[in-house]
Amino acid sequence: MEIALVRHGQTDFNRDGRLQGTSDIPLNETGIAQAHTAARLLADGPSTDARWDAVVSSPLVRAAVTADIIAAELGLEVCGRYPSLIERAYGEAEGLTKEEAVARFGSDWPGEEDFDDLQRRAVAAVDDVAARNPVDALVIVTHGTFIRAFADHVTGQETRTPDNAHSVRFSGVPGAWHVVDGLVLA
Repeated sequence: MEIALVRHGQTDFNRDGRLQGTSDIPLNETGIAQAHTAARLLADGPSTDARWDAVVSSPLVRAAVTADIIAAELGLEVCGRYPSLIERAYGEAEGLTKEEAVARFGSDWPGEEDFDDLQRRAVAAVDDVAARNPVDALVIVTHGTFIRAFADHVTGQETRTPDNAHSVRFSGVPGAWHVVDGLVLA
């Protein structure tokens, strides 16, 4: 099985450097254009020279709309919205820039999801979604820090958060993934 973890398109919070987390922020015009570009890039198919079989996403609107655009351009329908694919919660820091959050709370942001907890959740979520969608090639539209947490686990190294509407592709089966393309080490 091949999976493409795609980060949603840009929002105003992304553009302004604000922490979104679980806040439900819509795509801006740039984000919509980025989603169309991501779809065109995915239209070349997975590395197996096949085609993408299914698209799923986080239920947060920025990921859901990105998935809708991608699915439409691939001639598919979104076959699931999984709450387990949502972004890391930043608690009371959501809506602030990182600098504002540090100035207000220091390094301990009230309500922030611990990165190790996020990583465990991301691995379990991707494995579960892949098992629920037993296809050859699956597009999963989710969030930047979520993708980085999953990629860090798979590689055992620190990776960079992908840019908006970029994807990281993996191959394997639940519990045994390896990177195919798109990964950037930190």
